[in-house]
Amino acid sequence: MIYADNAATTKLLPSAFEAMKPFLLDEYANVSQPYAFSQKAKKALKEARKIIADCVGSLPDEIFFTSGGTESDNWALKGVVLSDNTPKTIITSQIEHKAVLNSCLALERLGHKVIYLPVNREGVIVKEKSPCQAKPDIPLYERGCGLPRNLTTVHNYDNEIKIVSVMMANNEVGTIQPIKELCEIAHKNGAIFHTDAVQAVGHIKFDVHELGVDLLSASAHKFNGPKGVGFLYMKKGTKYPLNDGGAQEFGLRSGTENVAGVVGMATALKYNVENIDTNISKLKTLEDIIINKLTEAKIDFIRNGSNNRVPGNVSLSFKNSEGEMLLHRLDLMGICISTGSACDSKKTQISHVLKAMQIPEEYAKGTIRISLGHNNTESEAKSIAEALIKILR
Repeated sequence: MIYADNAATTKLLPSAFEAMKPFLLDEYANVSQPYAFSQKAKKALKEARKIIADCVGSLPDEIFFTSGGTESDNWALKGVVLSDNTPKTIITSQIEHKAVLNSCLALERLGHKVIYLPVNREGVIVKEKSPCQAKPDIPLYERGCGLPRNLTTVHNYDNEIKIVSVMMANNEVGTIQPIKELCEIAHKNGAIFHTDAVQAVGHIKFDVHELGVDLLSASAHKFNGPKGVGFLYMKKGTKYPLNDGGAQEFGLRSGTENVAGVVGMATALKYNVENIDTNISKLKTLEDIIINKLTEAKIDFIRNGSNNRVPGNVSLSFKNSEGEMLLHRLDLMGICISTGSACDSKKTQISHVLKAMQIPEEYAKGTIRISLGHNNTESEAKSIAEALIKILR
């Protein structure tokens, strides 16, 4: 089997598994208990928080453990907007992950207003036109909207603009957004800035304090950690409670801590951050092998996304083809890929991301996502390209 769907989930690092084992089998104490048996687990939790903070450039007490990226996104958006009873405006983009988009829709149902920012053909937020309230499943060209030079002053909104949420790297096409610039614009207009960095953490270099973001979401299984655990970076002084109960996570997220998961997450993140340059170089080589072979074979395709993208994310749209057909044919050949976003794997229609990017329909229907990881080899990259050529011919 060739596994090339790392944007959906990654293989657990053996070192992360070994780090987790003691806290699953022997050191299983609840860290909230005062007796000596809980001290090792308590210390491990503290050390993991420090490791993760160092990896993203934050302070340890700015890291809050969650069950993954979806919970982190929900916490960020709903925590900010529902912090009081006043109606608010949320600004996001049309190509966000469903964890953000559906959170926004839920907040709309409660009476809050959401502005959806469109993107250009490369999946980058544009800055020439006006925003609108077009839902993300409506093609951009039907609405004629864009992002203003200033996120909030082109139109007069009735509600206070409370939060701007733009993903750092898109899960379908890998495009990296100019987060620092967008964050500065949001802050100038008094808004809190959140970024869904699930596809970026452990894969590209950044520092949360340098970016200036107030909130950042991450999920361990996207960088070779265990499933079911993630974290939310919450800038010091920006505190929004998630649920009621005990006093875990500095009193903001109640519930017994997943010590083993957190330890595994910290181990995996540290490994990826320490090896990030090597991984980026390797993934670029693997990408080039696939693209060059398809080009040499004169296959008619578009590579989606901008040149500034997450390493290893290869979104390809083949003319007059069907993405689902390609997925199943490759699966029969022992190759695992995705048709765009894994979260939409049961649907065959063109994704909201490709619609927003205005990818021509004759190409968009034939879109697949090959997402490579550091476990993939040059031989596997060649096999993927050769399999595609065989199917498409």
